[in-house]
Amino acid sequence: MVIEETREGIRVSEVPWLELEPTLDSGQCFRFRREEDGCWTGVAGQHPLTLRETSDGLLFIGIAREEFEGFWRGYFDLDRDYEAIVAGFPDDERLQECLRFAPGVRILCQEGFETLISFLFSQNNNVPRIKGIIERLCRSFGDPIGEGLYGFPSPERLAALSEEDLAPLRCGWRGAYVLDAARKVASGTVDLKTVAALPIGEARQALQTIKGVGPKVAECVLLYGLGRLEAFPLDVWMKRAMAQFFPGYTPESFGPYAGVAQQAVFHYCRRHAAQIRENDTRRHAG
Repeated sequence: MVIEETREGIRVSEVPWLELEPTLDSGQCFRFRREEDGCWTGVAGQHPLTLRETSDGLLFIGIAREEFEGFWRGYFDLDRDYEAIVAGFPDDERLQECLRFAPGVRILCQEGFETLISFLFSQNNNVPRIKGIIERLCRSFGDPIGEGLYGFPSPERLAALSEEDLAPLRCGWRGAYVLDAARKVASGTVDLKTVAALPIGEARQALQTIKGVGPKVAECVLLYGLGRLEAFPLDVWMKRAMAQFFPGYTPESFGPYAGVAQQAVFHYCRRHAAQIRENDTRRHAG
């Protein structure tokens, strides 16, 4: 990896296995969007960013080296050897097809509380609505961090609210879950840093003491927010994919980096939704 300071910002080149579209638009984060000029803009925690792909890497526009090193280098997990991870996966034809379809998909290292709240909003929801709810949450209760931009609110800020305060977000019954999560994290009843270091089974159990956190949300928080790359979220699409493409496989079949494989398969399934749905209907009919 080569890092250069330029007049435009920080240029990072020679980073294998990293593409923005399958990484930022693969259902693991909700505050980035692609602009008409090809740039991606968004916010992570309290950090706004505009970046674009170049012929040999990425350009982090308008930020200093300190900001890049202190936050974005870790957020994009730039020091992890993803080519070695991918090379270690089972030599399965369907998995390799998914990986070829989503080359460069990485697992972002997001902040744990933001990930927890985001995936509580994700339940029985679609991506555009999730993005809208999170944007309204940040505008209502986050701190301003730039022109028209707001950071993600802290656990303490949300813990002090009521369900009536959350009503303008139009998040419905999920509001009660958000408040329970915020209060447990703010009080230390659930310490996310401690949870991240627990054996995976204990970590799952600890997260599920939060109202509304079931197995799928717990896996999402572990994978996307607590750095547990062995976590393997199973929503309806992944359950269909496992049944259709990987009969006899379990999440453990993909090894210690199962979550990376899961993300590639999930991205493939989202882009081939009609085919997956049709195959599932035929399988049940048969």
